Amino acid sequence: MSDYVHQRISRDALRDKAEELFGSGFRLALVAAHDDGGQLRVVYLFLAGRPDRRFEVECVLPPDDPTVPSMAYLSFPASRFEREMADLYGIRPVGHPRPRRLVRHAHWPQDWHPMRHNAGPAPTFEPTGRFPFVTVEGTGVYEIPVGPVHAGLIEPGHFRFSVVGETVLRLKARLWFVHRGVEKLFEGRAATEGVALAERVSGDTSAAHALAHSLAVEDAVGVTLPEEVHRLRALVVELERLYNHATDLGALANDVGFGLANIHAQRIREQLLRLNAVVTGHRLLRGAIGPGRVELRTLPDPAVLRGVAADLAEVADLTLHNTIVYERFAGTSVLSHDDAQALGCLGYPARASGLRSDARLDHPTVALPVTEVGAAAGDVLARYCVRRDEFAASVQLACALVESHSGPIEHRSPLSRGSGASSGLGIVEGWRGTIVHRIEVGPGGRISRAKIVDPSWFNWPALPVAMADTIVPDFPLTNKSFNLSYAGNDL
Repeated sequence: MSDYVHQRISRDALRDKAEELFGSGFRLALVAAHDDGGQLRVVYLFLAGRPDRRFEVECVLPPDDPTVPSMAYLSFPASRFEREMADLYGIRPVGHPRPRRLVRHAHWPQDWHPMRHNAGPAPTFEPTGRFPFVTVEGTGVYEIPVGPVHAGLIEPGHFRFSVVGETVLRLKARLWFVHRGVEKLFEGRAATEGVALAERVSGDTSAAHALAHSLAVEDAVGVTLPEEVHRLRALVVELERLYNHATDLGALANDVGFGLANIHAQRIREQLLRLNAVVTGHRLLRGAIGPGRVELRTLPDPAVLRGVAADLAEVADLTLHNTIVYERFAGTSVLSHDDAQALGCLGYPARASGLRSDARLDHPTVALPVTEVGAAAGDVLARYCVRRDEFAASVQLACALVESHSGPIEHRSPLSRGSGASSGLGIVEGWRGTIVHRIEVGPGGRISRAKIVDPSWFNWPALPVAMADTIVPDFPLTNKSFNLSYAGNDL
């Protein structure tokens, strides 16, 4: 059971409460602004693990003074959440050191905040000038713009390099080219009908986002599910971890010219996707998890999973015994422990830099025999090895879940609820890191607000930090070693 506290405080007390929570080992996991019609409201979610602790702080703002005291001096993630609120809700962070736009690009109208109830349809967007990138000056310094349109199927993002020769002095990433208004699309949906949208927050993380959304809805309506249901859901999320890690291990080798490893990794990925289809009916595991339910067609064969694990381990061994590959990975694009901690990194980038971060242990829904994996070097090699080791650990966990299961592989619980409004949280360790969904359900059983935080939100700022003092050809390799979601960020 988690230790959960919800406290409404005044704006004047916000900073003191945040300092107290940060000092007690909490991290700021989510900030959700709300337009309640006659007033604006902000909910700050602080999390700490082992044991699971959750602390929500709520501030009500008068509509004629939509401001909050900035916590940027306490937390880098807070500074970005505040800029997001300013763009989408018009809530201004007082005292923010750099309150420039984050989500809204230059052509967005100055006073149009699309998450407000009275925002109305999108007005005409007019070009208003260039994005104010910081210009690095000096002898021999020049800029290399990359994107936002990239080759292949990659989503849009703009990267601006300031370089001397091939040495990178500064990298600035500009995202939100495809802001989709996903959180707005949840508004008004029945609490039982939002999971298909949650599965599309980030397509390669369909199962984990579906689970986080389902847990939030179940928490909001007061539904408790048997442990076996949580274990079956955990199995689905592990299957998602497997095919994504296999893909990236091959892609990292491919980025330094070792195509043989990539071909074998793609073969393993296809084997896993076909296994997903057998287990759930969908290669990307969609439809298996929803509020109050889990539905599998069959359980994976542990012998098959162990065979895949041995296969991938051989591919990884082949990769790292190639001296050219090893030398390109080792020491490249280091993200230090202190930088990872200050940025609030999650998932395998955090674990590769020596941080402990795993929602399966920090915020469990059911006890699982999770094997912790980590490293300390924080370079491309560490991020590769963490994912290699997580693949093996994930197979071990999946096999344990299958072999310990007895009984049905389908379950449905009705989602009855009272007449009042309520809120709920869902916290899941997706393959990229910790995912958090917060749902508010109104008296009619419909979603009034959904706030989603994909781990890529926290990890994108780490990419430019890791690229400092590297060379331009390191960028594709470094970018793949983080493999961040544009869609999960550009909600």
